[in-house]
Order: sequence, then structure tokens, then C-alpha cells
Amino acid sequence: MATTQSDLQFGGLIKCLIAKDIISESDAAQHSATAQKKKTPIISHLVSSKIVDSKTIASIASVEFGVPFFDINAMEPGTFPTNLVSEKLIRQHHALPLFKRGNRLFIGLSDPTNFQALDEIKFHTRLNTEAILVEEDKLVTLIETALEAADTSMTDLLDEDLDNLEISGGDEAPPQDDNDSDIDDAPIVRFVNKILLDSIKKGVSDIHLEPYEKTFRIRFRGDGILYEAASPPANIAHRIVSRIKVMSKMDIAERRVPQDGRIKMQLSKNRAIDFRVSTCPTLFGEKIVMRILDPTSAQIGIEKLGFEPDQQKLFLDAIHRPYGMVLVTGPTGSGKTVSLYTGLNILNKIERNISTAEDPVEITVEGINQVNMNVKAGLTFAVALKAFLRQDPDIIMVGEIRDIETASIAVKAAQTGHLVLSTLHTNDAPQTINRLMQMGIEPFNIVSAVNLIMAQRLGRRLCEHCKKPADYPEKTYLDAGFKKEEISSLKVFTPVGCDHCKEGYKGRVGIYQVMPISEKMRALILSGGNAMEMSELSKSEGINDLRASGLDKVRQGITSLEEVNRITEE
Repeated sequence: MATTQSDLQFGGLIKCLIAKDIISESDAAQHSATAQKKKTPIISHLVSSKIVDSKTIASIASVEFGVPFFDINAMEPGTFPTNLVSEKLIRQHHALPLFKRGNRLFIGLSDPTNFQALDEIKFHTRLNTEAILVEEDKLVTLIETALEAADTSMTDLLDEDLDNLEISGGDEAPPQDDNDSDIDDAPIVRFVNKILLDSIKKGVSDIHLEPYEKTFRIRFRGDGILYEAASPPANIAHRIVSRIKVMSKMDIAERRVPQDGRIKMQLSKNRAIDFRVSTCPTLFGEKIVMRILDPTSAQIGIEKLGFEPDQQKLFLDAIHRPYGMVLVTGPTGSGKTVSLYTGLNILNKIERNISTAEDPVEITVEGINQVNMNVKAGLTFAVALKAFLRQDPDIIMVGEIRDIETASIAVKAAQTGHLVLSTLHTNDAPQTINRLMQMGIEPFNIVSAVNLIMAQRLGRRLCEHCKKPADYPEKTYLDAGFKKEEISSLKVFTPVGCDHCKEGYKGRVGIYQVMPISEKMRALILSGGNAMEMSELSKSEGINDLRASGLDKVRQGITSLEEVNRITEE
């Protein structure tokens, strides 16, 4: 039997369309050449150019090749298992994973004879692949929608891509030491990029790189606890540190004084992660700590922070008042910034002018005027606050009240029709009043300006997959603060540890003391009451301290008694 031209030039679905007189052989050859120039599949070209209707192609392909035809409109983009396949592979083969059943992965294709796509996806996922027929025009739209919904960019960063990440640093590039040309060596670049990616994938908050005499340790802080992530050879510690300093636009020739910098990693067109970088000279080299700043952390919603219903109402009432001061207090890493930005996101409306002064700006938000402090240039909190008051503000957020000048301006702003949000470093809410007095703020200014003080901590959540009921002696419950009459009905849980968590915990929850400044509290402050008297008064008014709020989380099975003991003072 003679071989036809179509047998030589075309195969699969195109050959079938020619045989059905849907397209001529000469037109097929012409469009095939055009598609190759555009580096696009010929089926995509035929449909986008309106040469052939996508439904016609799908109907013919389904009958001729016995592949099931699927109405892709029936599925939600967010449900596709796109995390199993890289974005690069999806786009390259124009193939979208639709669903997974056991060890079988069903792939949406407009050309069921695209066996190369099925084979490559099978190789990368180690799953058996099966084709599902989808209309070409719908597939094009859905690939874009699904990739955007899933933000698959993290799965694209495979080992071969580690040296091609889009990373940028600060505004200026300081001079480099000629002796440090090896910091751009591919292995060092790939190793540092992998550490940054691993930290993001694991959801950690900080990365510590610590040089010692004979070892070099890299630790991650996850859910508030440090653990070792890697231990590279000590002889490459300097090269790794230098690489990070170059990425964050620091002076790599300067190793005697601390430096600060910033790294921006672009994960996709929709998501970027910032790393705040700090160096500190130690006995055996420079220690680096990188704080991971994820803008999405301020968008989790107030319901997920961990407030009890009455605490949430007090906080919302305070931030919706037209003027006054709301103070959030707690140690570094206790979630103060996230709490403040959750409030700011609620207040961020077109009719409000919101300005923030921060050192540095950790979370960028559209619609809020954010100012980064620059002490060297003379831009301090006090200077920024004075400028804000000349800019017709409605709401002002001060990253931290550190001195009498900043505190005085903030108090005056709160007294003159502005809502002021800020933070202090104190142990609990009553001590914040004493701290302001020690700074030099008069009691009558405090009572006229401050509406609410909120102290907070972050406790680790028990893993829902492995937590188990705890069985403690009665004395343990009583010493912890539980009442004798509730012990018999208490259901307390303790951590175990499984594949879904780390040491029995996964994620964190806020534990709060939300103390409004009541009339009785104002009278006590004006009469010179101390922190202990204020604490007793707030308890008598039904305000839970941090310990009592922590015990509520234990009663609800959210965290363990051990964790509450760890993060509260008692």
C-alpha cells in the first residue's frame, strides 16, 4: 500500500482531522509550520486562529481514540492537583492534572495522542497517567486560572532551577572584596537558594546561620522553636555568609560591625517573599539571622488569630473608635505586627488616610502609606510622626514606642482626633501603663489617650492528627490554675508527634490579654496605682490575663498545658 503525504507529515489527531476533511493537507502543513515558529501546539494554533472549532476537535478525538470527553466547567480550579506537576511542565505540554485516584493521575489534554506529555508527567510524578479529553479553548483558560489559584511556583523550583531564582536586594550595591569572587560559585548559589526555599516551604519564621570553631550550623525557627536544618562544612561558612551579604546588598569587605539588609525572592508574578537580614560579628565569623516576611501573613483574618469572642469584640470596638490609642505589647516574635496589620486591613477603606512608621516595614499593604525608618538619615519615629500630623491623617501606626519624644507625640495625636496604634515591649497589659509613666508620660495624659492595651503570646497548636488525651494528677491541674470543681470534666490533650507535624505541634495560635481602660482603671492610674493593683482590678472586671487565656486554649484542646507553661510566666 502506497504511503500518503499525510502519513509522512502528520500523525495522531491532525491526521484524523485530514481524513475527516475538517482541514486540508496543505492547510495542515502551513499551520503546522506557523505553530512551530510560535512554539505552540498545532491544536492550540488551529483553535486560537479559529481554523477549527474546539468542540469539533474534541468530539472527533473522543470517538476516534476512545478517550472520555470531560466537561471541565464542572470542576473548581482550586481543586486540581497542580502541586504534583511543575508549572513549566504544564505549560510546555499544554496538559493539566485534573484529579488523582490512588496511584493514577488523570491529565486534561486537547490532543489525546500527546503521549510525550503523559510519559514525562508519569516520570516526574511516579504516577500512572491517563488522558482525559478537554476542549482546547477551555483548557487554555483553565490552565491559567488553576495555576494562579494554586500558586504552583514553589513546585516549579526544582533542583535544576535553583541557580535561576529571581532575587533582588536593597537599593545600593556596596563595594565587593576582590578576594570574594568565589561567592558566586554555582554550588554556593544553589545551596543558599535551597536554604531559602526550604525555609519558605516549611513555613519557618527565621533562619540562623552560626559559625563556630570547627562547625557551621544552620537552624530554622518553626512555630517559635529553633531546630537544626543543616550542618555544612565549616570551611565554606565564609563563602555562604558572603553570598548572603551580596544578595542583601551589604558590604562584604566589612566584617567587624553589624549590618542590616534585605533580600526579595520573587516566587511568581503574584507572590514575593522578603528576608530581613542581620549580621553580627562573633568569635569565629559573622552570624546571620534572616527574618522571613510574608505579606500574606497579615491577610489571615481576625477570626483565625485566636481571640476569644469577648476579646475580639473589645479589640474591634477599640480600633473603630475615631480617636485614642491602642497598644499591643509582648516580646519579639509574639505576633504583634500581624495583630496590628489585621486591624489595619479592617480599617483600610478609601475614606481613611492611614500612615505607618516602622523599623523596618515588614508587611506591605496597598492603600496604606508606609514609611521605613532611617536613623542614619535622621528619619526617626518622632520625625515621621511629626510629618504624619501635617498630612491630614485619620489613623497612625507607630512600629514601636521607644522613647519619651515618640510617646509624647503619639499621645498628643491620640488626644487630638487621631486613632494611634503602636507596640511596646512589656510583659503584660498593666505593666504597659507603668512603662509609659517611667518614660515620662503623665498619668492624666495616659488616661485621656489610651483606649485599650493588648498583651499577647504565640502558642503552638496541637496536631489534630496525633494529639492524645492527657492524664495528669489533680495537683498538676490545681497548680496550673484550674478550679477543683472543673477537673473531673476536663478533657486535656498532650502532644505525640507524627508525619503531619513536628513534635506533636503544627501552627500557632495567639493567646491574649485584652484590657480596655475602664473608668475604675482610669481612677486607679490617676491615684498612682502600681502594676499589681491594676492587674487585680482588671481580673475583678472579668479580664483574663495571659495565663487564664492560655488555660482556655487548653480547655478547648487547641494547645497543651506544657505549651502554656512554656510561654506564660507562671
